[in-house]
Amino acid sequence: MAIEGKETPEARPIRLGMVGGGKDAFIGAVHRIASRIDGRYDLVAGALSSTPEKAQESGRALGLKEDRIYSSFEEMAKREARLKDGIEAVAIVTPNHVHYPAAKAFLKRGIHVICDKPLTSTLADAKKLARAAEESSALFFLTHNYTGYPMVRQAREMVREGDLGTIRVVQVEYPQDWLTVEQHNKQAEWRTDPARSGVGGSTGDIGTHAYNLASFILGETAECLAADLQSFVPGRPVDDNAHVMLRYASGARGMLWCSQVAPGNENNLKIRIYGDKGGLEWHQEDPNYLHYTPFGEPKRLITRGGAGMSASIGPATRVPPGHPEGYLEGFANLYKDAADAIRAHQAGQETVSLVPGIGDGLAGVRFVDACVRSSAKNAAWVKLEG
Repeated sequence: MAIEGKETPEARPIRLGMVGGGKDAFIGAVHRIASRIDGRYDLVAGALSSTPEKAQESGRALGLKEDRIYSSFEEMAKREARLKDGIEAVAIVTPNHVHYPAAKAFLKRGIHVICDKPLTSTLADAKKLARAAEESSALFFLTHNYTGYPMVRQAREMVREGDLGTIRVVQVEYPQDWLTVEQHNKQAEWRTDPARSGVGGSTGDIGTHAYNLASFILGETAECLAADLQSFVPGRPVDDNAHVMLRYASGARGMLWCSQVAPGNENNLKIRIYGDKGGLEWHQEDPNYLHYTPFGEPKRLITRGGAGMSASIGPATRVPPGHPEGYLEGFANLYKDAADAIRAHQAGQETVSLVPGIGDGLAGVRFVDACVRSSAKNAAWVKLEG
């Protein structure tokens, strides 16, 4: 119980810092909105750009105090860890190659990390970051935001409850069209630069989302895969299209397609799962509905907040059925769940969370690495390395 006139940790927002996400950045604004939706965080510090002038300009635009605007994440991690009212968590929303050094700097000082996907730009860095997270007293969260969608969590629960029976087939795809021709803007430039994005292009940017979505719902990662990667735009050094076959230890088989050169597609992520008792289908662009078909029976429609949705999914939804809820709220669910875990951790309690963690991030980088290795061997089957 809170003592009158004295604020308890549970009663106040978590002090949040941010690395990256300054002026002209897209995903930083998404993270800031998501962190504010449930009032669980207060952004108090930032190293918002690797360019000092832009870092200062961006910090002032967000209302940060002058002495909490930093020119580098190293400076921010060191000083904030010493402050009595320093940040408790940091959101890392930089290009992929900065994820490892930035996350390590904060984990080393016991500051909880909320990191955008993919985990890192290389498998070597992913393994090193996994060790750093294991050795740290802080928690690590990875924002595969589609895992925050209520109907995705409903699908996960139904698979675990055996509603589909033994899973046989999973088909997941994520096509976009925005890189159909060469683009010259900040978002495209770093995503198509292997020095910053890593060896995977579409596989790292959106393929990891599709792979994580399947893993989250199924409850397992693939054992091996066969991948055929393409770079259709002349001169592009990373893939912009991929066809991947997946084998799971449980016996399930999967197919994954990701593409950023598919005209007519914006963010057309969708998944179909089939077991010996029934099937499920979910589309990200129409996220409030989950189609469920028990074998031999008519197709059923499960709506977010409506009949058929499990009561346990209720905390992941905020508005009545029929009012669209999706991308930002999915991110917000991850931030809310991370806040619950952070407060439980600070209280010395066990932390259980649906937010993807370091293991999920490592699995995603293993997926990209295996895709590149397989494609280099003419789509030969390869194991996902440990």
